Amino acid sequence: MTDDEESGARPGTRPLDGIDALLGGLDLGRKVRLLTGASTWRTNREPAVGLRSLTLSDGPAGVRGETWDERETSLVLPSPTALAASWDEGLVAELGALLAAEARRKGVDVLLAPTLNLHRSPLGGRHFECFSEDPVLTGRTGAALIRGIQSGGVAATAKHFVANDAETDRLTADVRVDERTLHEVYLAPFEAAVEAGVWAVMSAYNKVDGVTLSASPLLDRPLKNGWGFDGPVVSDWGAVRSLLETAGAAQDLAMPGPDGPWAAGLLTAVERGLIPVGVIDEKVRRLLRLAQRVGALGEPRPARRPAIPLAEQRGLLRRAVAAGSVLLRNDADLLPLRPARLRAVAVIGPRATAVRVQGGGSAEVFPESVVTPLEGIEEALRRAEPRATVTYRPGLPPSGLPRPLDRSWARNPRTGEPGVLVRLLDGSGAELHAEHRLSGRIVEPSVTVEGAATVEIRARVLPRAGGTWTWAVGGWGPISLTVDGTAALSGTFALDSDDPTRVHVAPPLRCASVELTAGVEVEVVARRGLAADSGVATVLAAAPPAGDAAAALAQAVAAARAADVAVVVVGTTEENESEGHDRETLALPDGQDALVRAVARANPRTVVIVNAGGPVAMPWHTGVPALLLAWFPGQEAGHGIADVLFGRAEPGGRLPTTWGTVQDDVPVLDTRPDRDGRLHYKEGLHIGYRAWLRSGTPPAYWFGHGLGYTRWEYEELTAPAAVRAGEPFDVRVRLRNSGPRRGREVVQLYLARTGSTVERPVRKLVGYAAVEADPGGTAVAVVRVPGRAAAHWSVQQHRWETESGEYLLLAGRSAGDLPLGVTTTVGRPADAARHGGAEALGVPNLQEDDGERSPVVL
Repeated sequence: MTDDEESGARPGTRPLDGIDALLGGLDLGRKVRLLTGASTWRTNREPAVGLRSLTLSDGPAGVRGETWDERETSLVLPSPTALAASWDEGLVAELGALLAAEARRKGVDVLLAPTLNLHRSPLGGRHFECFSEDPVLTGRTGAALIRGIQSGGVAATAKHFVANDAETDRLTADVRVDERTLHEVYLAPFEAAVEAGVWAVMSAYNKVDGVTLSASPLLDRPLKNGWGFDGPVVSDWGAVRSLLETAGAAQDLAMPGPDGPWAAGLLTAVERGLIPVGVIDEKVRRLLRLAQRVGALGEPRPARRPAIPLAEQRGLLRRAVAAGSVLLRNDADLLPLRPARLRAVAVIGPRATAVRVQGGGSAEVFPESVVTPLEGIEEALRRAEPRATVTYRPGLPPSGLPRPLDRSWARNPRTGEPGVLVRLLDGSGAELHAEHRLSGRIVEPSVTVEGAATVEIRARVLPRAGGTWTWAVGGWGPISLTVDGTAALSGTFALDSDDPTRVHVAPPLRCASVELTAGVEVEVVARRGLAADSGVATVLAAAPPAGDAAAALAQAVAAARAADVAVVVVGTTEENESEGHDRETLALPDGQDALVRAVARANPRTVVIVNAGGPVAMPWHTGVPALLLAWFPGQEAGHGIADVLFGRAEPGGRLPTTWGTVQDDVPVLDTRPDRDGRLHYKEGLHIGYRAWLRSGTPPAYWFGHGLGYTRWEYEELTAPAAVRAGEPFDVRVRLRNSGPRRGREVVQLYLARTGSTVERPVRKLVGYAAVEADPGGTAVAVVRVPGRAAAHWSVQQHRWETESGEYLLLAGRSAGDLPLGVTTTVGRPADAARHGGAEALGVPNLQEDDGERSPVVL
């Protein structure tokens, strides 16, 4: 056996030597100890074999590191939905390399990204962290991000394996999905990740067909002994909830630590013969292999790449905003706006100044700075001659939902600095530790102090408006709130959840009403008692009195009427789009639909920007001339949006998820398990655009839709007349730029078959390629069709099979706009050995220099 074979290394990679020799130097106790985390974010070290601890960190929109502290800032990338919307694997790989540089800066070895679950229902609360509704687009985008991350010597982690596509009862939900659908739809992106060489995989909380994923046979086959994954399977945090069934399965590392079922009983179970020693050895072998790959075993490796300059980082993030922005409508070519022709611009909507740059939950990070849409527009217009005036109006009164105190209106009573004072107190109320913090949201103090019984947040607040303020404290156990020494809230709130995000990241708020006088400063003190297993997260938040909704709307309408163009920014909130819960509705909250309608009536030149991580209902969409989807665009939001609005960059995005007009039209919607805890994937293969095609009801905007600033004519589609089953082949699509400026087009290829003996989608995406051309220029997109494109999973044979016969190839700009078609005949299957691998999945071969094929541009 060669070194490569022993280590599981792929040809052309550095051999991972001596794993078994190191394993032989460890006794059973030391081996078992390595299989549970040492702390929340670290694994155990083992000096006997030169193993240091591995540091893991949440992703994928940024790298937080080990601490959850707003003073420890991170770069914030556009949300994964925005990355998938770019349909640009080169850009995604660049962003992956940027994440690797951030990880190295923060001492992180393993990044818990990408998320490869699918947008099965638009109500999924965490879909901003997933890529797409389609397994091909998800697989290719995830593979690109993996290549980028691991190019910097940092491990990527494909998660959450598998069918973790909703948040409702996510710890216990039992997904019931048929074997064929599981392989063709939900496992497919993870197989693409393995083909891309991913170094770690995370098992999910949920069950599939009655078995929790940390004990699932799917970890063995297909993951390890079907696809050849040679790294460790890391549990989601707290997902290992039993001993024998998980330890006996192909689960390798239980996180977090130091406590847990394996820490408590695994050694005894092995000593009693309940778990074979060989099973333990294989788990440790995989963990050591990961450590060697990231340079944590033996002599540390030098960094693979130099640090990326800050200006270059921000430039890349800015470019990514435009690349993922999807222009849904552009009547009469309203966009791009021409600054020299503008005298007055009205910017309207709460998200214009309080833009959501990322989704909420465990992957949240703290940006050093954020460019809002208003700031981006103002900066872009400052350079124009003559200079246009910009008027901002929120259009809505302040939200009645309490928000954590921040530096803009709170100060530390001890030092006077903007922010809050956080103290840890002992049982008698004596101070054990004090620190200055920048926000009223304290997920964790910067230190752990033995004997701490209470967390206190104290601030002096200057109310901007008088009246009834809503104050809130988040946490569990004994909670109190005083305002200028007067008790406003007191009670004990029992822990009612074992969801780690709810307990440790976003505890519920306990609210009280307090009358305040404008301009009169008050001192506010929030306390929560600490108890075992209830976390330490504490929040001090407030909301000002309800404003005059009619007046706010009238001011926005007046500003729009007086302007040459109105830009309205609307979007979701943390309450209706965040990890830990699914959405109740696709409707925009807080009267934003009425705001859009009123502004559009006042100014026929209205641009609406949607700031959301996933689909929202837009019943007004045909009544606005320009509609731009910006997703959660990351910290350079305003600059990237302004680049698109004023034509500095083309909106490069195409929809990774189908958008309906109203919620009732959506064909696959349910995210809630039944009374037995089962979530039935009754739709089978037909999710996303496939479900819309089967339903016969057209959506508002098809998967793949997106406009640029030029026009394209699709002229010719050529493909082989016949191909052999299992063999990849190329399809060429010729198109012409018939518009006024250079542009980029994403050419999409779909496969259909009528008269099939097996059930199939009406059509499915099998490949895509992007081209660019100048006005009047012609380009040829070369789309590689993977060998498995025509195959289906046989539930009788438990393998891939291909039905011979005629298949229709369709090319165009979206799942619903396919002007070109050609028929090809798929013949008898080729040799089985050729019916798989990277080419069969449509994943670029790892040995190619740039990881993707370049289209031919004429």
